[in-house]
Amino acid sequence: MADIKILALDLDGTLFNSAKKVTAENKAALRAAREKGVKIVITTGRPLRAIGTLLEDLDLVSDDDYSITFNGGLVQRNTGEILDKSALTRQQLKQIHAILEPLALPFDVLSEGIVYSLPSRGVSSRYHEANPLLDFVEVEDFEEIPLDIPYNKVVTVTDEDYLDQQLQLLPASLYQDFEAFKSREIIFEIMPKGVHKAFGLDLLTQHLGLSASNVMAMGDEANDLSMLKWAGLGVAMANGVDIAKETANAVTSRTNDQSGVAEAIEKYILSEEN
Repeated sequence: MADIKILALDLDGTLFNSAKKVTAENKAALRAAREKGVKIVITTGRPLRAIGTLLEDLDLVSDDDYSITFNGGLVQRNTGEILDKSALTRQQLKQIHAILEPLALPFDVLSEGIVYSLPSRGVSSRYHEANPLLDFVEVEDFEEIPLDIPYNKVVTVTDEDYLDQQLQLLPASLYQDFEAFKSREIIFEIMPKGVHKAFGLDLLTQHLGLSASNVMAMGDEANDLSMLKWAGLGVAMANGVDIAKETANAVTSRTNDQSGVAEAIEKYILSEEN
């Protein structure tokens, strides 16, 4: 069994149940894992601002606690100090907009805790429904997006059936030039090429003098694939998409609504065999 020092956890569909809460059983298992010396690293597409009081609730607020945010685009201490960051350029932003706009896919640019939201051909974004803790700035034209800010990622968020239909029309160049994937049923995300959850975790392990073999990663969606494959132990959720289950080393028998994270912690971190 791998010498697990880091437990990398996705949020939606993994640590969070359907009500966006952490169950009491999951909280107890996380405490037990920390008592064994395992670092709990939230590994999410969201910025820290969009996870509310989660870090405080889990007591992950010291200088020695870390998170991977923006799908690997930011590696940071939970006190806010940034260790590594990656972002899109203005030219890349224009390139992405030129691809999404003709397909009537809304265009949201995340810059830290602010979202610049640009509708496309009458189709407005639903991102405010998915991440209500962020600040949304409605813009009517691409040039209204400020120049002197970091562009952490682009998302397009709309009805699931419509999104899936339009994604089939995306050119191959988008996937060649960027990391592009669904993170939830209604969310499609676009990141700089080479920036994904495994990228961020690799940077963090280098900071800590560890390696992939010391990491257990848990997730359920396409944006978790890189870390499920990279980690010494990748565990997909029972409720995960098929490709996540196929990529992981193991799959929980319980879903996110049944405290599947606790099941995996018990089996792979707390068991006397480990």
